[in-house]
Amino acid sequence: MAQFQAAQADTVIAPSLLAADFARLAEAADAVEGAVDWLHVDVMDNHFVPNLTLGPPIVKSLKAATDIPLDCHLMIEDPARWAVGYAELGAYNVTFHAEASDDPVALAKDLRAAGAKAGLAIDRDTPVEDYLDLLPEFDTLLIMTIKAGFGGQQFIPAMLDKVRTARARAASGHLELRIEVDGGIADDTIAAAAEAGADAFVAGTAVYGADDPAAAAGRLRARADAARSPH
Repeated sequence: MAQFQAAQADTVIAPSLLAADFARLAEAADAVEGAVDWLHVDVMDNHFVPNLTLGPPIVKSLKAATDIPLDCHLMIEDPARWAVGYAELGAYNVTFHAEASDDPVALAKDLRAAGAKAGLAIDRDTPVEDYLDLLPEFDTLLIMTIKAGFGGQQFIPAMLDKVRTARARAASGHLELRIEVDGGIADDTIAAAAEAGADAFVAGTAVYGADDPAAAAGRLRARADAARSPH
């Protein structure tokens, strides 16, 4: 299918630690070792979103505790002040919100200079069209399929139109762009997101709410791979 021309060949499964036991984050990482590609770390400041979660000390500790690449999603105000610090702590991918940034391209360059991949996130109510011209400057586009701020929300299928639009632009521009979806990703929603052109999937309760998180991640990968295969 045409929308996959610029999609990465491999599916990325990124369980969200927001759904794990915060007192046992190292154990949560160990539980999915070998079954996932990234660990999704939701950083919230109680300003950009009405919730407060993890920060730099936890990311530093996680980096020392696991070899799984850390995918830091900054739902914070003033990302220009904080984002590079996460890259310097060893985060593999640092994603900040377009709505919170005055100069997304400059920050992307700073993140790459600090050794991280640069990601741009857009929230539920933000048109993706406003940022299509910036995609060549980023490694990842994260599209919220819920309203940012809390886990456990219901997937919004209409958000997949943004995925299709972004994947079409990435394909036409021959961009090596990850399109990541975050919010309500589970066994019954991941295939639709994959068919729309997503190739990285954040899953919280679908993984950490399962009796066997690694097996749950494997099921998600199988569903995404099947949906992304040429028909």
